[in-house]
Amino acid sequence: MFSDTLLTEIRDRFAHVDACPFSGPRVFFENAGGALTLKSAVETSAKFAAIPDNQGRDNPGAQALGAIIKQSKADMATFFNTHIGQFFVGESGTELTYRLIRTAVMGTPQGSVIGSTVEHPASRSAAQHWATVAGKPYISVPHDDATGRVTAEAYAAHMTPEVRVATILHTSPVTGMAIDVASIAAAIRAVAPECFIIVDGIQHASHGHIDIQSYDIDGYVISPYKVFSRHGYGVAWASDRLSQLPLEALIDGPKENWELGTRDTGAYATFSDVVAYFGWLGQQVGDGQTERTHIEAAATAIKAHEKELTDAMLFGTGNLPGLTDLAGITIIGGADNPAREGLVCFASADVPAEKIVAHLNDSGIRTHIRKADHYSGNILTPLGLPAAVRVSMCHYNTLAEVSAFLTAMKELTDA
Repeated sequence: MFSDTLLTEIRDRFAHVDACPFSGPRVFFENAGGALTLKSAVETSAKFAAIPDNQGRDNPGAQALGAIIKQSKADMATFFNTHIGQFFVGESGTELTYRLIRTAVMGTPQGSVIGSTVEHPASRSAAQHWATVAGKPYISVPHDDATGRVTAEAYAAHMTPEVRVATILHTSPVTGMAIDVASIAAAIRAVAPECFIIVDGIQHASHGHIDIQSYDIDGYVISPYKVFSRHGYGVAWASDRLSQLPLEALIDGPKENWELGTRDTGAYATFSDVVAYFGWLGQQVGDGQTERTHIEAAATAIKAHEKELTDAMLFGTGNLPGLTDLAGITIIGGADNPAREGLVCFASADVPAEKIVAHLNDSGIRTHIRKADHYSGNILTPLGLPAAVRVSMCHYNTLAEVSAFLTAMKELTDA
């Protein structure tokens, strides 16, 4: 885990780290719904919200904004680890996921579209919708209920040479389990080498490094508010060959251009704040010499710290029993799952999920209920669960906060 000194420094960089502006002191275990925001991103947002100039004009203000966007795209390339393709921002991660999938499905010949049942509706709904519009069959790859994941072998069993577009979820926001994108992409290309592969990295981004260079994919999307920036925009990367498909663009406008309208310079600039934060953290925990090696060191340390937190929550800490010690508790994806990324989702046979969430809220601990609805039914319904409690942590959370959670859970189950 991080040392107490470093953890204090980390927490000091985030807004509202230990108190809600509306309800007062609280433990924030709702990071999968939206992580805490860097103070630097808050300051950057305010700075750029006040600037009246737009890009593309012949004046110093416009030129400065253009340079900031250019630098941010270079920072994105470092963070995602790719120097091909292009980055752009949009309304949200979901909106950008729809755009990439729509472009791929509508711009390819007749064939089929493949995705898995573990996916968030951001990609699954988009793929099914545009497959229907294009008259392309949709192939649904079943995930493993026991582990909360889908494998390359599962994709391979359903692949045909006619698959034109594939979607992959990098990490589930319900199970918390990471999925091996590179191996699935390889299984897809082994059968359909020209397939366009789009990845939903929204849940994954804050927990581990992104390495597009190693994935052999065509699109990757994140939501920056889930990786320490602010709401109101998403970030997408598109490969060069995806950008060569017919794009929605202004007539006689620039070719291979995903950007429509004036850009929000503040969105780009706040993502540079995120990259700078990862770089700072990497320098505290590693001895790398480049921006990329700093980011990789930060990601490795984040994974280790969060594993300590989730292990404590599952198996106990000090004299406090873990969730696995409490009667009637089911851990979604299994308690001993190496793919877990900072998230524990559980259900009780004795206490309804909404009562658990309410009790934790009353105890000053913010969690979230996942119901078997259009967001989470794909995971919970096969398990026979109407709802579950999601406890999502990030690297700025502490062992003391986990202890507070376990104390509150013990009080509830002992009552």
